[in-house]
Amino acid sequence: MTNPRPSGPLFKNLLEKRMTFEQVFERIVEFMGSDPCGHYRLMVGTDSQVHRSHTTFITGIVIQNMGKGVWACIRRVIVPRKMTQLHERISLELSLTEEIVTLFTEERKNALINIVLPNVYAGATFTMEGHIDIGEGKRNKTSEFVAEMVTRMESMGVEPKIKPDAFVASSYANRYTK
Repeated sequence: MTNPRPSGPLFKNLLEKRMTFEQVFERIVEFMGSDPCGHYRLMVGTDSQVHRSHTTFITGIVIQNMGKGVWACIRRVIVPRKMTQLHERISLELSLTEEIVTLFTEERKNALINIVLPNVYAGATFTMEGHIDIGEGKRNKTSEFVAEMVTRMESMGVEPKIKPDAFVASSYANRYTK
């Protein structure tokens, strides 16, 4: 009997290929469970790269225990055309981030919070961030989109981060778009 094809997005990292979101979530639970007194940041962000005949989008999911390591994975989406309009590309980057953020349902977020909750008085923390590959500087071509994109992320109940603090999008995911 063959294994049925998993439904939904597939993720990978250096150690595992073809992980379902359920498997990704299990890895995050295991990572946080190994140190329930940790200071955790769950970060999701997307970057893109326009190539000759397609555009590659990489969404990164990173769980960081501040000062004590990370677990991370990516999801790749290929659009079979050159997406040269900056607003369209930034908007799709954010839509792909939003898609992954919605997989962290209230039930799943509560499960993660419950890992650190018994240790909050000992300093344990958990936050969730949406990393957006845009910046505010006058010379930044994406600055005109900051208000729109930040509002979209905030409306999902996720703390938005832009450059230079959006390293999951601008550094981690960027590395895999080439």
